[in-house]
Parts: sequence; structure tokens; C-alpha cells
Amino acid sequence: MPGRLKAFLFLTWALVWTFFVRLFGGGRQGIAAFRENYDADRLPPVTPDERSLMTGFGRCIACQLCDRGEGTRIAESQGAYRGVMAVVLAGSRSMPDFRAAAASLTHVPEEILAEKELVCPTGVPIAAITRFVRSKAAEVGYSLPAPRGPSESIKNASSPAADV
Repeated sequence: MPGRLKAFLFLTWALVWTFFVRLFGGGRQGIAAFRENYDADRLPPVTPDERSLMTGFGRCIACQLCDRGEGTRIAESQGAYRGVMAVVLAGSRSMPDFRAAAASLTHVPEEILAEKELVCPTGVPIAAITRFVRSKAAEVGYSLPAPRGPSESIKNASSPAADV
């Protein structure tokens, strides 16, 4: 059987099977399916409002203006806090890093984060990112190692700083 014909038949079978499964309700759908597939990767689902908010998170150009004056806090954290820019980059680009980012945020007061937002040349919503990071880190509820299966609850977690 020629390769193209075999590929066409395989794709046709996959399409028919997908319609059959959806028509008769087989398999999980929605949040349950998402959690089953992504909990082990520490990727919590996001709401439509969070998704629209996230569009502004990626504006950081890594200029480090928000890190000015953070040297003392960075030194006092002994490596746990690398500055506001690192938190913003983690919060805008890597959901599995939210636990570490949330733990890092314990070293910088909210009012300082609000001041840093005013300095940002691209208008990155630093306060919104930090709220989002903290809420998603609490939702994920664990650091390493990841749970062994979807049956393990990720809701019963300690504070972000406790296990990072």
C-alpha cells in the first residue's frame, strides 16, 4: 500500500474515531481532562479573565529598571530573590516556575512592586503579575517532585515559601 494512501486511511480512521467518541460521550472533557493531562506538569487552568489579563504580561523587555535599588533585598535573600525583573519574567513566561517566583516575592513589599510598575518603560502590570503568580502558585500547591498521578490532590499545600 502506498505511503500516502496509508496516511490518508489512518487520518480518516482517527477522524471517524474522534467523532464516535465525542458523539457517545467517551473520555473526559473540560477542566477534568485538562487537570488529568497537565497537573503533573504544574500547569493550572486559567479562567477567561486571567487569559485576557495575561496578554499584557509579556511586555517586559528585561531592561532591569525595576531592579534598581533591589541590591540589599537580593543580598539578604541569599539567592531566593533575584529581583523584580526575574519575577516578572517567570510570571509572564513560565507557569511551572510560579512556586519559586511566589516564594521570591516574599522578599519584596507590595508598595515597592507598585512603585516599580511606575518605572517600567513598557507598562508591564507588575502588581497584576504578582497577584496572578501568587494565586496560581497557591493553586498548584507543590514544588518538586511533581505528584505521581492525577488522583493526588494539589489543593493541600503549604505556603509557597515553605517548599521551594
